[in-house]
Amino acid sequence: MTTRVALLRGINVGGNNRLPMAELVAIIEAAGGHDVRTYIQSGNAVFEAPADRNPVSLGEAIRDGIQAARGFAPHVLVRDAAYLRGIVDANPYPDAVAAPKSLHVFFLDRTPPSPDLDGIAALRTGDESSTLLGDALYLHAPAGIGRSVLATRAERLLGVPATARNWATVTALLALADR
Repeated sequence: MTTRVALLRGINVGGNNRLPMAELVAIIEAAGGHDVRTYIQSGNAVFEAPADRNPVSLGEAIRDGIQAARGFAPHVLVRDAAYLRGIVDANPYPDAVAAPKSLHVFFLDRTPPSPDLDGIAALRTGDESSTLLGDALYLHAPAGIGRSVLATRAERLLGVPATARNWATVTALLALADR
C-alpha cells in the first residue's frame, strides 16, 4: 500500500458542488482507497491505495464516483505522500511559512510544456513572488490571495489544469500522510 493524497478542485466553495466529506470517504473507498482521512471541507483527502494503482486512474475513479453520486465531476489530482514531501522540501519561500495563508501551491496535472512565464511575471504585484518548479507553482502573496490577479489567471498562463492550496493546508495534509 502507498499513501496517496487526493486534491479535488472546487468542492464546497460558495455553496456550489456540495460534497459532504463522509460521502467523499465512501467514494474513495469504492474506488479502492483505505483508511481515508479528510482535511477541512474543501476536497482534501489522504488514504492508502495499492502501490501498483495508477494515480490518474484512481483520480478518474473518484471523479466518476462523485459524478454518479452528486451530478458534477470535479477535477481530481492524486499524488503520493513522497510527492507532497517533495513539495514541502522544495519550498522556495521558507520565510513565508510564518504566514502560511500567504503562501500557496498550485498543484498542476503535469509540468507545463510551454508556460507563459512573461505573462506570470507581468501579473505579479510589487509584493508577490512566484516560482514554477516542475508541476508546482508556488505563489507568495503577502497582501492576500484574494487580491492577487496572478492567482486568478495562473492556470490559463500555465496551460495545464491546476488546483491550489495554502501552505497551512499543504502541511496539514503532509502531517496526515505521515501519520
